[in-house]
Amino acid sequence: MATHRALTLLMVNLAICVTLVAWSSQRALSASTTAKAYFAGGCFWCMEEAFEQVEGVLSVASGYMGGTVANPTYEQVSAGRTGHAEAVEVIYDPAKVSYQQLLEAFWKNIDPLTPNAQFCDHGSQYRSAVFYTSEEEQRLAAASKTAIEQAKQFPAPIVTELVPASAFYQAEDYHQDYYKKNPFRYKYYKYSCGRAKRLEALWGKS
Repeated sequence: MATHRALTLLMVNLAICVTLVAWSSQRALSASTTAKAYFAGGCFWCMEEAFEQVEGVLSVASGYMGGTVANPTYEQVSAGRTGHAEAVEVIYDPAKVSYQQLLEAFWKNIDPLTPNAQFCDHGSQYRSAVFYTSEEEQRLAAASKTAIEQAKQFPAPIVTELVPASAFYQAEDYHQDYYKKNPFRYKYYKYSCGRAKRLEALWGKS
């Protein structure tokens, strides 16, 4: 009886160990199949909405990047006192969407011709930028910018910055998913700001 019980316990423990190893491996695999990308395109509410429509994007967070002050607040950034731009952190599945495709979505949702402004929002905190995290991202971002310039579809030069990513500070909770939590206020802001009209003039109807 004792031997049978010991054998049973051994088998149970072995099964638990196998399950834990499989679970850990699955978590590691899941972590390795996601990537992050960072962009600034004016109001982060609007960029959050734009990227969350892209298939393969898992989540988007609004925040601040490119400044000199640690843990900035919205009040500080919006006043232009920290050097940060309103930015978004895009977490995506590279098996479903490529960085190149994210760049395409980025360009079609910004005004790349106006420095230190996007639509009705003015100041360096609303500048457009690609914050690259690797040499490959830098190469792809530069190639995408060059392709737009060579197409000669715009009368003015592209002023969107391509700069190394720095610390990303997530914005306050009330900014996250603002377009979902406050749909009427968001739509009023978006259209009164002239975003949709300007994007259509630049890129055509989506």
